[in-house]
Amino acid sequence: MGKMDDTDREILGILCANARTPVATLAQRLRVSRGTVQNRLRKLEDSGVIVGYTVRLRPDSEPQRIRAWMSIAVEGNAAPEVIRALRGEPLVGTLHTTNGRWDIVAELRAESLEAFDSALGRIRQTPGIANTETSILLSTYKA
Repeated sequence: MGKMDDTDREILGILCANARTPVATLAQRLRVSRGTVQNRLRKLEDSGVIVGYTVRLRPDSEPQRIRAWMSIAVEGNAAPEVIRALRGEPLVGTLHTTNGRWDIVAELRAESLEAFDSALGRIRQTPGIANTETSILLSTYKA
């Protein structure tokens, strides 16, 4: 897809807040036709700007789930290989590249401490990972 314009960005903004927003509602809010919205959505999807639609859960909706942030230092220029490997790890929810002391931050989610411990062991053995530091999330507050 070429450059996105303000209408494309508004569509994406609305969908990021609520991926279930109907096309008719998008058209009404943006003051364009339904066909315009459908065409733009198709182009955003076909070009890979939109890669999927998802559901976000309130953090406390899964009280039994263990969540953590794992900070990862990568050896040399191995970040692409490490990210590729971590994408295959079932307990990794999201990955973020960063600057500073840590190269990657991974969000981990597990059903039990045993599953969490097992995932930490697998991740730490990933080729290209030099060092990790993990913090279990205890509470979440809305900003």
